[in-house]
Amino acid sequence: MKVRKITEVLGKRVYTDSGEFFGQIKEANLFENKIDGWRIEVASQLSSVLGGARGVVVPHQFVKAVSDIFIINKAALPSQEMDLEESTEMI
Repeated sequence: MKVRKITEVLGKRVYTDSGEFFGQIKEANLFENKIDGWRIEVASQLSSVLGGARGVVVPHQFVKAVSDIFIINKAALPSQEMDLEESTEMI
């Protein structure tokens, strides 16, 4: 396991474990000297799925790997299917 500085991770591209591009790391949230979560600026095509949000905070426990890219568990994200169901219920 290689230890990385937070500054090395900032700006990395974020993908889900299913291979979908999600966004880019903007900052780390620290709690008691440990990484608690990551603020990710989402890709523009996902902004509408997230209700227009430009970013999300993903808890560190959902991070699967950090190397040249950042891989997160897709379960950490709201599903597009759920959003579609909610929008059809409102009609």
